[in-house]
Amino acid sequence: MTAVVVNNLSYRYQKGGKQILKDLNFTVEQGQIVAVLGLSGCGKSTLCLCLGGIIPHYLGGEMTGRVLINGQDTADCKIARLALEVGIVFQDADTQLFSPTVEDEIAFAPENLCLPPEQIRQRVDAVIEMVGIKHLRYENTNDLSGGQKHLVAMAAVLALDPPILVLDEVLAQLDAAVKKSVTEILLELRRRGKTIIIVEHDLEALIIADRVLLLEDGLLANDGSSSLLQDKELLARHKFL
Repeated sequence: MTAVVVNNLSYRYQKGGKQILKDLNFTVEQGQIVAVLGLSGCGKSTLCLCLGGIIPHYLGGEMTGRVLINGQDTADCKIARLALEVGIVFQDADTQLFSPTVEDEIAFAPENLCLPPEQIRQRVDAVIEMVGIKHLRYENTNDLSGGQKHLVAMAAVLALDPPILVLDEVLAQLDAAVKKSVTEILLELRRRGKTIIIVEHDLEALIIADRVLLLEDGLLANDGSSSLLQDKELLARHKFL
């Protein structure tokens, strides 16, 4: 089953401004881990916003082409509905965290779905256990380190149990031990049938990917298997080495 279809996607933030994404075309199958690799400013974060429907619903600009999430066109689907399909963990976790405690943050989305209290409790307990943040459960989110904030943001997204997860340069914010733990979590989520898109510039963090999409100046420069990460000539040509 195809989870994501990106068809002739182009985008610029302002009319007449620089084109950030340029005629992108690719698909992602359910249960795949796909890495999006590219230098700063190549359009990776903008692509994340398109996948989650934040573009075009919350940001203006000019978008052409289509993004289909599990068969639903993001342009025609309400953002609240898309949030049940795509969970995004942003590069800056501070933009996502607003509740007074970690537990409140994770429970917020299930509460807004009006789930029964017992089901909310089960979801909160499960993701706290999965992400390994039991020791942070009652901490104030403002007092957390940058890496801890990303873990809490991920847990909050997982509490919605979306079939698609998008991580925007999250792994690069974590120390080696936590990165290894999160990598294991992502592999377990893939085993459960989740579709995962990892946006990164850290080559080592992408070894778990089934496929690698290489963005360069808004264009899809390459689409291949994870063996692409071993192609030193290609990586050097695109300034990664």
